[in-house]
Parts: sequence; structure tokens; C-alpha cells
Amino acid sequence: MLELSAPIDPADRASIEFHLFETEELHPWIFFDDVVTGEISVQGIFETEEAARQAWDDLVEQLAHPPSFKLREVSETDWKDSYKEHFQPWTIGALHWVPVWLKDEYALPQGHEAVWLDPGMAFGTGNHETTRLCVERLLEVYDEYAKDRLKSLNIIDAGCGSGILAISACKLGFGSVAGFDNDPDAVRIARENAAENQTPEALFAVADLVSGFKGQAYDVVLANILAVVLIEYRAQIAPVVAPGGALVLSGILAKEAQKVKEAFAPLRDWTSIQIHELGEWSSVTLRL
Repeated sequence: MLELSAPIDPADRASIEFHLFETEELHPWIFFDDVVTGEISVQGIFETEEAARQAWDDLVEQLAHPPSFKLREVSETDWKDSYKEHFQPWTIGALHWVPVWLKDEYALPQGHEAVWLDPGMAFGTGNHETTRLCVERLLEVYDEYAKDRLKSLNIIDAGCGSGILAISACKLGFGSVAGFDNDPDAVRIARENAAENQTPEALFAVADLVSGFKGQAYDVVLANILAVVLIEYRAQIAPVVAPGGALVLSGILAKEAQKVKEAFAPLRDWTSIQIHELGEWSSVTLRL
């Protein structure tokens, strides 16, 4: 295995993130932030030098200040150990996202739940701002309902990726939980993650924004995609929110949030529309 790593100018981070988020295929890149020095680097693991250089050529097009990169051979053990150095547990409310290698030693408070994460999952770890924004909104909905009512609510994660949002919903106690993605590899990984977390009730399917909702209505709809895609498919997304339900849109650059809000606002009689920001990213939450 080969590791390609390079320092990144902070000014380039948003454009790289947008590029990676826009890519439909699962990508090999992950950011590492050094909290001491403030330096940012990007790292990817590849089977061959040719694959590493091709991926770098694609990524470097997004950089205003292209850096030099380092390429070195690593064993699978070294690769996993390098991820362990950077992935630390994080939590919001009563929900924790914890590296799976800490499963036997992590002290989970009474009444809390953990989502166990494997190394190398990149955007699927929950570390990205777009995922955190969705989780925060999901927890707001969770806090609004009496716990005995959660089982009666159904939730769907459109563009589920590695399934972390749907698995989180299962851990919180939502009743019917589903997710879909148009990338078969993403769905495969989502199913593997559900098995790791013992949440078989999370049902994942290969589908797109036309076929994925299956004509059903949902109490909570999560769509962590891209602003341009959300706007293009607004006529398919907005109608599936059940009366009294919530639509959480993320994957939106902060500068695009108002445009998304204006695109969805006329489609239903929303009782509230809220924009939340985290770093360069934002979410738009619409309630009925």
C-alpha cells in the first residue's frame, strides 16, 4: 500500500472539500488538522503508484497553491495506526462517535449511545461539518419528542454515503430508518457499518432522488448532498415530508444557503425555515 500526503494551504481547503463532496464515488482523501501548529494536510492510501498519482492530478486542479507531495510505502497496520492518531471520539448530547478500536475501553455514560467508526472512512466518520450539521438537527428533533413516541417516527437519509446519519438515528431510537445512495459501494459500506453497530433495522438501498423515496412520506428527511443537486431535485424532495415533519438539507456552502432556502420555500406551507452554519458549510431546516 502507498500513502500520499501533502500540506494544504488553509485557503484551499473549502475548494477541496467541495470537490470531494461533489464526487459521487467514494474517495481516498482525508484531512488531518494539527491542533498545535494549525497546519492542514491531506492524505490518501492507494494500492499502486499509478492510482496515487492519478488521484493527486485530479485533486491538485482544485488548488490555488499546489504543494509538493510525499509518497511512501505503508503496511496495512501502519495505515490503520496512522488513522488512530487523528480520529478521536466526539459527542453531541447523548450520542457519541467513537473509533471502533476504542470499543473495549471507551467509557460510555449511562443512557448514552455510541456509533462505532472504522478507520479510513473519510467523509463517513462524521468529522465533516456537513455531517455534524445534520446530526445537530437530528438531535433537535429527538429532543422534541417524548421518547416513547420515537418508535412511531420514520426517517430517511437521502444520499446516505457510509450510513452514519441513519445509524445515528437508530441509536437514538427512531422507529423506521432507511437510507439510499446512487453509489453501490457506499451502500455496501453503509450495510457493513450497520452490522458493526448492530443496527440491522437501518435499511439501505441503491437508488437516486427520483426512485429512493418510493412515494412514501417521512417524519424526518435528511439530505446531505450538494446545493445544486438539492435545488435540481427539490420537486422530488419537498413532497415526501409528512405533516408535522422536518426536512434537513446539508452539503451546502454557507454562501449558497439563501439560494437553497428560496428554492424550497414556495413548495410547501413550511411553519419555519432555519439556516445554520459551521465553518464554510451550512444546513437549511424546513418544518411543517
